Amino acid sequence: MTTLQANPLPDDLDRALLVGRVWRTGANAGPAVVAVRGGRLVDITRHAPTVADLFERRDLLAIVGGAEGTDLGAAHALMDAALRGADGADGMRLLAPCDLQAIKACGVTFAVSLLERVIEEQAKGDPSRAQDLRAQLQATLGADLSDIVPGSEASQRLKTELSARGLWSQYMEVGIGPDAEVFTKSQPMSSVGHGADIGLHPTSHWNNPEPEIVLAVNSRAEIVGATLGNDVNLRDIEGRSALLLGKAKDNNGSCAIGPFIRLFDGAYTLDTLRQCEVNMLIEGVDDGFILEGSSRMREISRDPLDLVAQTCGAHHQYPDGFMLFLGTMFSPIKDRDAEGGGFTHHLGDKVAISTPSLGTLVNTVQRSDAITPWTFGVRALYANLAQRGLLVPE
Repeated sequence: MTTLQANPLPDDLDRALLVGRVWRTGANAGPAVVAVRGGRLVDITRHAPTVADLFERRDLLAIVGGAEGTDLGAAHALMDAALRGADGADGMRLLAPCDLQAIKACGVTFAVSLLERVIEEQAKGDPSRAQDLRAQLQATLGADLSDIVPGSEASQRLKTELSARGLWSQYMEVGIGPDAEVFTKSQPMSSVGHGADIGLHPTSHWNNPEPEIVLAVNSRAEIVGATLGNDVNLRDIEGRSALLLGKAKDNNGSCAIGPFIRLFDGAYTLDTLRQCEVNMLIEGVDDGFILEGSSRMREISRDPLDLVAQTCGAHHQYPDGFMLFLGTMFSPIKDRDAEGGGFTHHLGDKVAISTPSLGTLVNTVQRSDAITPWTFGVRALYANLAQRGLLVPE
């Protein structure tokens, strides 16, 4: 990997409040909640047995910033080991930084992703048609969709016009209509972390990474922090039918989150996120393919607070909190295997998603049926915590 991976931790690490999870071995074998202090991992599980429990505490910032815990070593060392596919010291390994939270995701919240979803729908899963459809849609739509405020009078006029021309789409409806698309991306405990393999369904032949900002939200609908995510996307399967969204989105290893959740405090806030730029790098190991891109959160069509409100409220509760992907900011379309064929993954691709305030999330692309199966779920977690005497925090 190149410069995007140069600093896997935030540039201002000395000021960042970071929360994550690691797997410990030995007498304390099992998942541990950790804080990163001075670049070192500190086990704070005795204060909150799960990250979901930690995010419910009113003294969250104080616990992460200074509560007593066990020093587990340098964060960089464990992250470097993860990239090599190896365990760290004493068999420790990095996990996704969330646990019991529901994994939710928002779709078509950026103009570029809206256009690409419409192309998938029109192409019916055939990547060879994408280039011509992209040119036709751009010529037909004319105006920059990023200037359209969802649910506004202007969006309704555009809907009327496009409908009259037979061009309205279900993706247009959630992209510029009043209601956001919010779906269940993955199951609690199923996300993979930094350095892990991510999985593609074996029947997919047109797919891509989706680099996103992910919010950490507690049961009171309070946004407590943010991290990075890869909402792995199967364009051919969803393109055949939006009713196949579950098959396209929720597979073994199809959701990567990490490396750590950065908590909001006086210096790092939602406004910081609103101004951040997210970079992505894809490197092919079999063909030397390189694709780099970046996008800015200020181009999002719906404010993060609105997306949280549409996800959680009087209409829907999340007693264990939730992680919320805010939407794809960059859709890779660079030709790879053939002219006009656009982009699709090769097995072994390295994907790095980065922003200075959150660090870098790196994963390797494999087939979902070839990577390690997911076996450690909620029942296993609570059995493990009970065995370790950690079900009641101090």
